[in-house]
Amino acid sequence: MLIQPILTFLAAIGLALAYQHLPPDFKTTQNPIVITPLGSIQGSTLRTRLGKTIYAFRGIRYAQPPVGELRFQPPVPIEKHEGVYNATDDKPMCPQPTTDPTSEDCLYLNVYTTKLPSGNINNVKRPLIVHIHPGGFYSAGSASYWGGPQYFMDQDIILVTFNYRLGTLGFLSTGEKEAPGNNGLKDQVQVLRWIKQNIEAFGGDSGSVTIQGYSAGSISVTCHMVSPMSRGLFHKAIAMSASGTSQSPIGHNLLDFARRQAKFVGCPEGNAKEIYNCLKTIPAADLANSLPKFAEWGTDPILLWTPVIENDFGQERFLTAHPITLFMKGEFTKIPFMTGVTTDEFAFRSLYVIENSTLLKDINENWEKVAPIPFQYERNTEKSKNISRALRKFYFNDKPIDQSNLNKLGELYADSMIGFGNNRAVKLVSAKNTAPTYYYKFSYQGDYSHNYLPGTNNTKPYGVVHHDDLIYLFYISKLFPLFGVDSPKEVGMVEILTTLHANFAKYGNPTPGHSKVLRNVSWEQFNNRTEKYLDIGTKLVMREKLFDDRYSEWERLFPLEQYA
Repeated sequence: MLIQPILTFLAAIGLALAYQHLPPDFKTTQNPIVITPLGSIQGSTLRTRLGKTIYAFRGIRYAQPPVGELRFQPPVPIEKHEGVYNATDDKPMCPQPTTDPTSEDCLYLNVYTTKLPSGNINNVKRPLIVHIHPGGFYSAGSASYWGGPQYFMDQDIILVTFNYRLGTLGFLSTGEKEAPGNNGLKDQVQVLRWIKQNIEAFGGDSGSVTIQGYSAGSISVTCHMVSPMSRGLFHKAIAMSASGTSQSPIGHNLLDFARRQAKFVGCPEGNAKEIYNCLKTIPAADLANSLPKFAEWGTDPILLWTPVIENDFGQERFLTAHPITLFMKGEFTKIPFMTGVTTDEFAFRSLYVIENSTLLKDINENWEKVAPIPFQYERNTEKSKNISRALRKFYFNDKPIDQSNLNKLGELYADSMIGFGNNRAVKLVSAKNTAPTYYYKFSYQGDYSHNYLPGTNNTKPYGVVHHDDLIYLFYISKLFPLFGVDSPKEVGMVEILTTLHANFAKYGNPTPGHSKVLRNVSWEQFNNRTEKYLDIGTKLVMREKLFDDRYSEWERLFPLEQYA
């Protein structure tokens, strides 16, 4: 009765032992295997939009589990493993309020390619796009159902996506040596170090790494450009819809957030060490699920946990000064740089205010107190009050906020949360960059969006809002169909965006030559005299001085001199 199970067990052991000695070119149709300096890794296969085979290695551990004594500590590199590592499916995302699988043991990455090395000769050397996911530093992740490779992999690149620690677990910063901060960003550095050591086994070129981030990931990209920890680990950068150069304050700690987190989970709110020691004992899910309690006005502020300028306790410091200061001094990695915004960004949040009588009354009657919360600038100072008064004059001409100026409230949300920071970033980088700088506005409105107008049954997009360009770079199967012959409008934009990004990763130039896919456009570089940008819409058109009147007002209110 027991013979068959025993034989099956022995066969499995034999297969596992055999896998340890497979040649580098071995791969089955369904289970490709690569041999890295850290050991053998087995993946699976997927299909691109056009039917190419994708060799998908999902859930590769890039750091030791950040649990127990490693909670709130910088990532610890993994050691070489024995046997064949199973990387055939998504791993859990980092703790956050969601119905998707999560785990504190979440430091995993994914590698996608359509060509692997064969034999003992590394005859493949493809450029990489390393995507840093959005989510406000407290949500989202790299699971293939949120960031599927089916569109990008029709280009001849390698795509890497990954999880990094979020919220309190990734960004606790008390300003003391126990928790100086930025561990979620240091996770990202560890990914880049893993890539440098291992990516050639997948046919990747460790000398051609493009970091690409969206929203919180885009803030990360601009911070990597000024971080001493990231130097030499990447060679091009794409910052999509956010920047570390906005008006949002960056301090030396997030002690106020740490105290609030302590209160939410029943820890003492006293000194930093007490908070740290208690939070180490709280279940990760309890920390993650308390996130909604941080809201102060409606669901604002959107940005909670952020990078900090680390105090020096002898540790590797991710940020040594404010990013704006470092860019102004020219102390950043000078590489090809692309950045831009969507037309409407977070403008849709104006609906939440207009349609909520309590919020609408509050913002009209207590403007100077309320405005800094959603629009992300310093609070409770005379300077803050002056900024609030100026913004109300500029956007609303001092009139009451109501349905009649919904669009103006939308512009204020878009400019404060995304637009001004990106505009400042492209100017700061281009002023001292020794490599090309490119700027864009994504204005293409298809049938799909992350936000629709109320009462339209998800058929009419609010506009071209935050995340809408990601629809054409990644197959987001949780929300949208796989675009094919029945969605020609979407397919056209998929081809345009993936080609622009792949060209940039390959050449540092998104339009290196004439291309029918790109409608023979030549994307001219940005400089601070002409301020040219590519408008990516139903047509591809070069324009100048994006939202110049609006961004100029922000430049006046937040002058660079204060960062010198």
